[in-house]
Amino acid sequence: MFKSICAKAIVPVALTVTGFVVVCCLLLYTTIKTDLTNDAVKHSSALADTIVKSTRYAMLRSDWDTIGNIIQNIGEQKGVEHVRIFNKKGLVMFSEDPSEVDHFVDKKSAGCASCHAGPVPSATLKDMQKARHFVNERQVKVLAITAPIYNEPACFSAACHFHSPEQKLLGTLDIGLDQAPLTKTLSVMGGRMLVFSFMVLVLTVGGVAALLRKNVFQPIRTLTDFTEKAAGGNLTHCFPEIGGELERLAHHSRQLLHQRDHAMTRLQELEEEPDPVPKAKRG
Repeated sequence: MFKSICAKAIVPVALTVTGFVVVCCLLLYTTIKTDLTNDAVKHSSALADTIVKSTRYAMLRSDWDTIGNIIQNIGEQKGVEHVRIFNKKGLVMFSEDPSEVDHFVDKKSAGCASCHAGPVPSATLKDMQKARHFVNERQVKVLAITAPIYNEPACFSAACHFHSPEQKLLGTLDIGLDQAPLTKTLSVMGGRMLVFSFMVLVLTVGGVAALLRKNVFQPIRTLTDFTEKAAGGNLTHCFPEIGGELERLAHHSRQLLHQRDHAMTRLQELEEEPDPVPKAKRG
């Protein structure tokens, strides 16, 4: 397929380096994307826990107006797509969207499926299990966090509460954040990695090609030109000095040419010698 030694040497190197750079770039991008997503989930989980702790005092006092104002103010923040609190039965008690209040949530939705996957709802969730990714009705990519509100001793021992100590879960906080900042960061990072990978590819292949040309291709071309001229009988030019791995080949070529020149010189000498005088025949 490739006739020149230059193409046979550089093309495989270029393909190998390209494949290596592409695989490494994909692995690195996947790792960084996973790390950034996990950090976003942890940050959102910490935000959800902060909201739960912020409403704790108002819940103990049954101050529903304060809880409603907190949820409404949080829902008006930039990047918050939704925030709501629903009780153990799934009835929405507080929401930034008034139309959701006093309505039941769908237990088969993405936010409830993780807890209600089994016959008995799960009372505890890890950070990664609290998170879910989906596209809402406004076609916005949302990272939602489900934070359980547990029944603490201060809850079931308060005079105004009727929760029994056996009840572990009182309700759930559900908050959804816009993933546009995370998506933009990943897009910018991916573009920069593509540029960096292209630069690495060009510099690597270019550097390898330059080194091969200097240390391999040029000496081979010089040796080839010399042997072609010598084979044609042109012995007037000097033998080229070639270093490196090709020095042995050059040395053997030099010996073969010297042997050939010596043999041709000896042959010419024999041809130029006069024939010996034949002896007189005896009578």
